[in-house]
Formats: sequence, C-alpha cells, structure tokens
Amino acid sequence: MNVRFNPHGVIVEYLHAAEQRGERSDHKAEPVPVTEIPDPIIECDFCSAPDATWIYQCANQLTDVRRVTAQVVAVSDYRNRHHAARVRRTDTEHALTQAWGERWSACDGCADLIETRNIYGLIQRVADAMPAKMVRGTHLARTRALLHETYSTVFDTLAPGRGQITPGNPMGIWPEPPEAAS
Repeated sequence: MNVRFNPHGVIVEYLHAAEQRGERSDHKAEPVPVTEIPDPIIECDFCSAPDATWIYQCANQLTDVRRVTAQVVAVSDYRNRHHAARVRRTDTEHALTQAWGERWSACDGCADLIETRNIYGLIQRVADAMPAKMVRGTHLARTRALLHETYSTVFDTLAPGRGQITPGNPMGIWPEPPEAAS
C-alpha cells in the first residue's frame, strides 16, 4: 500500500499498488498489517508481476509530487504559432509526498537483477512491464530517469540479505545473521 502526505505531513490518502499504476481496485485502501490478511496478494513492487517471492529492506523512499500552477508563454509567440506556443517557464508547487516504504517485494526475475545489482536491467524489465502510455516517445526517457533515481536509492541503502515470502509468512523468512548463527 502506498501512502500520500500533503505539504504539512498529514496523510491524505492510501493507495493500492494497482491504483498507483492507474488501475482500479474493488475496495478502498485501508491500512491493515499484512500479517492480518488471510491470503494477501503480494505483487512485485518493481514490475507488478503476481506472486512476489522475496522481500528486500532499504531506507524509506519518499518522492515529492509537484503540481503545475502556471505556464508562461510570449504573447507574440502564442499568436504567431496559432495558440500552440512553447512554454517559456513553468511554475510548480508541492502537492504531495509519496511514501514508498522500507520493504520492497520482488518476483524471481527482478530479484535476480537486484542480487547482481543490475540497475539498468531492472529498469528495462520494469519499463517493459509498464503501460504503453508511460513509455511511449519522450515519456520513456522521463520514466527511465525516475526509475533510476528511485532504484539508485534502493540499491544504495539495501540491507544485506533478503526474506523469502512463503504461505503464512507474508513478511518473509529472513536468514539468521552470521553472528547469531554461531
């Protein structure tokens, strides 16, 4: 579940991962510990594949979402280009902060790329799984840049090890640290 905050740090909404991708959900997103859900659906947080099998832990990821408040064009440019002038300046303001969390679930395909620290392979895999409208034309470069920014932070702050998701263990079974095993 994704959490969105307003500029004052107040939670304004919760979203299912599917809603974050522009899909619809059959119920309102309400925060409940995943351990209290009888048979949770755990998708890959990277490519959205069903049946994620691994959980990774890293630093909490936050993304600031901005909204456009004004776009400035030159009047003569606007007239000469028949109301299709280039934007000279865009003003924005903070709208929301998206909190992604510290735990990221991954399918086997994405986990293989994470284990080898292949950020470009992971970005390619995720972009290939995205809706066409997000990766068509100039959107592809922007989408890949945003993914690189987010996944760089994930890779830079990744804790050692990973948990394996199994039935009855949606938070994963984590290996014992080496010092605890001896």
